[in-house]
Amino acid sequence: MIKSKLNDIEMPFLDHLEELRWRIIRALVAVALATIACFFISDFILDFLLVTTKNLRTDINLQVLKVQTVFIIKLEIALIFGIVLSLPYIFYQIWAFIAPGLLEKERKYVVPVILFATLSFIIGSSFAFFIIVPFALDFFLSLAPPSVTNNIALDFYFGFVVRIVLVFGIVFELPIVSILLTKIGILTPRILKKYRRYAIVAIFIGAAILTPPDPTTQVMLGIPLVVLYEITIWLSYLFQKKKTGEIK
Repeated sequence: MIKSKLNDIEMPFLDHLEELRWRIIRALVAVALATIACFFISDFILDFLLVTTKNLRTDINLQVLKVQTVFIIKLEIALIFGIVLSLPYIFYQIWAFIAPGLLEKERKYVVPVILFATLSFIIGSSFAFFIIVPFALDFFLSLAPPSVTNNIALDFYFGFVVRIVLVFGIVFELPIVSILLTKIGILTPRILKKYRRYAIVAIFIGAAILTPPDPTTQVMLGIPLVVLYEITIWLSYLFQKKKTGEIK
């Protein structure tokens, strides 16, 4: 009798693990296929990433210091952009895994959530690439005295750009996280307002950790994060109002 009850408890859990395994496999397959596709166009992507160096106020010379540098960069480009292109499918797999635990009326949000999450990442990445990166490059390169030539290793430049772009893309997901947490009742506007001051301090500490070791980039990441936090409060308020029918 006890063994039968244990089996009744364990089987659903094992079924969930099996489903999670297959959803992870599907996501990895999507990433692998997108990575292979991106490798064949990695030259075009690399040229695109170099656009930010063409309109700077300070001259910059990119150099290849190792024989295998360009090949490694192409592999990294293929993997990173493969993951980015797979994001809608990855978000769908995450949503499909948690959907059985949601109410029927909550499952209709799958398309808006996936689109909003993807759009948030694109907006954050684009903001970083077209605004933050050129500003940061101009600022740092202009610090060199006239007698010094700015010769930068290509892999270092690539790492600098990609890190900033990915960090901004990820942190711009904050609104979608707030919506999900509000929908399941973990987050409320009252909590967000109560801990606003602590959150701002944590934001700038996090910005200092995530960005290169300089106060300029830290501030340029911190300010959009503070704005996003305020948007998060508004979104939490909006979705809680829709859920409860009253203002908390």
